[in-house]
Amino acid sequence: MIPYQTEKIENAICFFAKEHKKRARKPLYQTFLYKYLAFLDFISVKETGRPALGLRYRAMERGPVPVEIYAKRESYSSPQFKFVKDQNNHIMIIPKGVPDLDYFSAYEIELMSKLIEIYAKSYILTGLVSDASHEEIAAWRRTWKRNPNGMIDFALEFHDDLASRPDSERSYPEEHFFISRALDSLEK
Repeated sequence: MIPYQTEKIENAICFFAKEHKKRARKPLYQTFLYKYLAFLDFISVKETGRPALGLRYRAMERGPVPVEIYAKRESYSSPQFKFVKDQNNHIMIIPKGVPDLDYFSAYEIELMSKLIEIYAKSYILTGLVSDASHEEIAAWRRTWKRNPNGMIDFALEFHDDLASRPDSERSYPEEHFFISRALDSLEK
């Protein structure tokens, strides 16, 4: 489990809502938010072996969707942000505070900033960011192919069954993921 997971998630959402609005000059809508969160978690898994936020994702048609956030989107209460419906009944995220970046490592802050730099542009529409998540997140593709709307296993971000490969053939992120998963299972 990630220490201060709720606070970290809420500060990540606040960061993305605030920075997206500033850069794109338009509010952050829920589909965009879900892609930012998924990119943060899945890229982090691929590069370090651990998800930055540790959310659980469902492989929905438009890409990975964090189930904890999606399920509470109309009633979620946070001092950092709020979900609001626009005049067309689309859900957007409004930052209420300033994100506390002390919850994040330098790597995570750099990754979040990079995602904003890539996707927070006025001309990038929801379909484009959804397509990007389909392309970039192997675990979504593998889950969607086998079980549309199924829960995504972070291990699917790696190329094969990590448990069947010798330690000497695993990359650092793969080894870190494998060990972390084993330790997490001991906590349950």
